[in-house]
Amino acid sequence: MCGIAGVLNFGGRAVDPDVLWQMTDTLRHRGPEGQNIKTLSAGPIQVGLGHARLKIIDLSDAAAQPMSNEEGAVWVTFNGEIYNFRELRSVLEHRGVRFRTSSDTEVILRLYEAVGKKCV
Repeated sequence: MCGIAGVLNFGGRAVDPDVLWQMTDTLRHRGPEGQNIKTLSAGPIQVGLGHARLKIIDLSDAAAQPMSNEEGAVWVTFNGEIYNFRELRSVLEHRGVRFRTSSDTEVILRLYEAVGKKCV
């Protein structure tokens, strides 16, 4: 099972990428097939996402996390499994949504883009 880490700073204080890498590295045993981080700025809120990946559904590098939409406006890092992701993906594809991966994580991302917080 993957490992995720995160930092949320208020007041504009930047997330230290070195600290985020250290956090993610401690999770290497949970995701030995790759680690990645992303730091983001949302005005005065600074966000850091870390992911230690265990490849299960989509083994390609395209499914690495943290994952974003094409514009980089929506990001997700996820640990778990969406059991009905194939059905959800089919519904979205019928609505014209295009996918880059075969991962359940991208289904979460696309569903959030389509319906917002109701995706949960």
